[in-house]
Amino acid sequence: MIEARLFAYKLLDALREDNPFWDLTSTIVPREYGEACIRVKEDCIVAGMEEVTELLKLLGLDFMVLRGDGETAKAGDCILIIRGQKPELLKVERVVLNVLMRASGIATMTKRILDKAREINPKVRVAATRKTTPFLRYLEKKAVAIGGGDPHRFGLGDAILIKDNHIRAVGGLERALVLARERAPFIAKIEVEVENVEDAVKAAELGADIVMLDNMGPSDVAKVHGELMRRGLRKRVVLEASGNIDEKNIADYAKYVDVISIGSLTHSYKSIDMNMDLIK
Repeated sequence: MIEARLFAYKLLDALREDNPFWDLTSTIVPREYGEACIRVKEDCIVAGMEEVTELLKLLGLDFMVLRGDGETAKAGDCILIIRGQKPELLKVERVVLNVLMRASGIATMTKRILDKAREINPKVRVAATRKTTPFLRYLEKKAVAIGGGDPHRFGLGDAILIKDNHIRAVGGLERALVLARERAPFIAKIEVEVENVEDAVKAAELGADIVMLDNMGPSDVAKVHGELMRRGLRKRVVLEASGNIDEKNIADYAKYVDVISIGSLTHSYKSIDMNMDLIK
């Protein structure tokens, strides 16, 4: 994919960061052909492989993918073999591992949380947020998608999401929605972030396409669902729950909403432990 190739050019900067002038240690390594294996130390969903292999192509290194994006790897599995001169293999080791460890950690966490939510509601979506690492949003959002999640908005231009500060800036929820309808492209959805049951119902009545229930507990989320059902509005609005939701409590929300967005998918994930070993 062209997106992966473009991201690989960014990874060249990561190589320059790690090796701005020379790899002093690798000067002791003979310039002879070798092979290296990237091995996982724990079960995971693999992600970041497409970006890593595009980087290897740019560097002129040969490779063989043993576990692709979205595939399950077991502890001890070799997921990628890289071939080239041994000093070059050692120079790319850390950048390759950094990408695969982080992306696979996000994909694995997403899959685990999504599975738990869908035990309660098979149709619920688990989505990311914009709480991403600077310059790594593409990689992190894609890893969420590889894990079965929804990337949500990639950037501010993808949809309208009216938050509390927008409402304060224009003088109220109703005014914000009127302006949004006037200025939004016809193709753009309009979402409103609310913090209580009353505002959630009001946003739905005023024509919001999506209502985000921010930092609302499970009981209030259930009340919003029930009130919208009573008023005949539930089927025409997408309900999203967000804020303080994690693997431990996601089941409490899944029954009543269509989407659950979780910032920790991209800001508090655990990287998958991996290493690289020379095998030839």
